[in-house]
Amino acid sequence: MVFIPRRVLFEKDALNYPLGQELYRRFVREGVPVRLAGSHNRITGIPGKTPGEAYLEAKRTLVVGVRRTLKFETCRPSAHYQLPLATSCSGRCEYCYLQTTLGNRPYLRVYVNVDEILEAAGGYIRDRAPEITLFEGAATSDPVPVERYTGSLKKAVEFFGRQELGRFRFVTKFTDVDSLLDADHRGHTRFRFSINTGRVISKYEHNTPGLQERLEAAKKVSGAGYPLGFIIAPIMVYPGWEGEYRDLLAQLRKTLGPAAERDITFELISHRFTARAKRRILEVFPATTLPMEEETRKFKYGQFGYGKYVYPEETMELIGSLFRDALAGTFPGAGVEYLV
Repeated sequence: MVFIPRRVLFEKDALNYPLGQELYRRFVREGVPVRLAGSHNRITGIPGKTPGEAYLEAKRTLVVGVRRTLKFETCRPSAHYQLPLATSCSGRCEYCYLQTTLGNRPYLRVYVNVDEILEAAGGYIRDRAPEITLFEGAATSDPVPVERYTGSLKKAVEFFGRQELGRFRFVTKFTDVDSLLDADHRGHTRFRFSINTGRVISKYEHNTPGLQERLEAAKKVSGAGYPLGFIIAPIMVYPGWEGEYRDLLAQLRKTLGPAAERDITFELISHRFTARAKRRILEVFPATTLPMEEETRKFKYGQFGYGKYVYPEETMELIGSLFRDALAGTFPGAGVEYLV
């Protein structure tokens, strides 16, 4: 599933960088409408009269810019720091937390000053020496759909391959991974895939590859020697959920074959939502069937001070028990980094 933007906006300063110039020439050559953005922090001109239309058109818009601040955000529990290579995603997942963090028009943005970003990462690594510093490349994006244009992900993978004390990780739902298979990663990048049951993918993860396509891509990545990881999220409780999640793990095990015995990690995230996210989701997807009934949930304050609705403790115990048992049978040597 290839991302082809309907329109591309360039921040003026992006044209001062070789990658910015290259992308400008490429999109003009390919006939994609191109124009300069008026301001780096105010992108206008994306059409859409309703929230749903504005959201859809933003997902078809690429902004090419310069990363202004090289101060990295922290990224718990995934890593020490975020590595900002891109923002947003071409997928249209109804439950995505980026619904509330990227505004009404969550356009995709890539940064052309990749060398400066990686140089800043090197500074963070030196500051924490002799400890290993871990960077997350997908905290506010799925970087794979735009990789065919920027090559930034491969450059980052090879940068961290050269770092004795630096490690990298990112996650994707997408399968356009061939350009990353020959990267000199030296085992320093954990390549993770976000997976879910076929039912959840088909109902809520629009404009993304299907489950088996993701599993086949993961097999290729493992064959290239990358440490592999899987995020199962959001785990949803619905009639038949136990059997479908067991089947998911069995299907993953069968597809990976002998690769299932290698270094694999799992991150397990149950479905949750905030009041703000619910309002936004209902604006963009008014016919959604996402389970967002507050009376069936437990209210919990998050690490950033806002409250969220999570499954009650008894449901979380069922989820934990299911995955402990299922993973012990299918991936006995794998590590579970967290269940939330």
